[in-house]
Amino acid sequence: MGRIGLQLRATLENITRLRAEGEDFHWYLKLKCGNCGEISEKWQCLRLMDSAPLKGGRGSATMVQKCKLCSRENSIDILSQTIKPYNAEDSEKFKTIVEFECRGLEPVDFQPQAGFAAEGAESGTPFNDINLLEKDWNDYDEKTKESVGIYEVTHKFVKC
Repeated sequence: MGRIGLQLRATLENITRLRAEGEDFHWYLKLKCGNCGEISEKWQCLRLMDSAPLKGGRGSATMVQKCKLCSRENSIDILSQTIKPYNAEDSEKFKTIVEFECRGLEPVDFQPQAGFAAEGAESGTPFNDINLLEKDWNDYDEKTKESVGIYEVTHKFVKC
C-alpha cells in the first residue's frame, strides 16, 4: 500500500500555523483491511507516541491490528517527519498535513477532534486545544481585536 497522505482544506480567518500538537495528538481514523476490504466500525485512535511490535521481530509500528474478518495482521505508522502546519496561505486549498506508512491498513475516513493548535496571523497569539469536531471553530484575538476562525474543514486521502 505504501504511503498515504491526509490532506486538509479549511477557510482560515486571521489564523495561521494550524497544526496537530504534540506526540499525544489523537488521529481518529477509520481503517480498511487491504486484504479483505473490511472497514472498522469504530474510530481508531493513533498517536505518535504509541508503538507496537510487528510479528517476527521486524520492528514496530504506531498500530498493529489483526483483521476481525480475515485474521491478517496489518499495521500503520505515523511518519513524524511529515507532520506539517496548515498556514494562512494554504486557506481554501488542500494540503498534506501528515503521511502514514500503510502495510495492509488503509485510512478511509478522518475525524478531526481536539488537540489542534494555531496562532493569530498578525499577532502570533497562541490558540491551544482547538476542537475541530464540528468542522468550525472561532475565538477572539485580544491583541488585534479581531475575530479568528477555522471554517469548512474537509479532508481527503492521497497516495504519496
